[in-house]
Amino acid sequence: MALILDSSVLIAGERRRETVTQVIKRISASLGDIESAISVVSITDLTHGIYRAKTDLDRLRRTAFVNELVLNLIVHPVSLDIATRAGRIEGELAANGISIDFPDLLIGATALHLGFDVATSNTKHFKLIPGLNVITL
Repeated sequence: MALILDSSVLIAGERRRETVTQVIKRISASLGDIESAISVVSITDLTHGIYRAKTDLDRLRRTAFVNELVLNLIVHPVSLDIATRAGRIEGELAANGISIDFPDLLIGATALHLGFDVATSNTKHFKLIPGLNVITL
């Protein structure tokens, strides 16, 4: 099994003042030794948090977390294949009156493209993506 870590898992770890290494160790302790990676979309989510920080200390800590993240995990880009898959999924869901947040759609499409599961603490949108295996953390 391999995982794409959703932004919610990473943000929760950062808020607990964990390092990326600690987040990965905690996930491994829960799920076993598995390959973990992220979508580049999560970098957008985490960078957003840097610029919303209320103090310089929080901003520096969050910046260090993102820097550690890109050094320790593979960051998968949104390729043409992933974008096409996401568009198909979004269109099919919309035809049935269902919509999900665009970042979650791209993260889910990335996981499907790679044959990975998604690990998240926010399953609401991911469970709507057909064929995606969602691991709740």
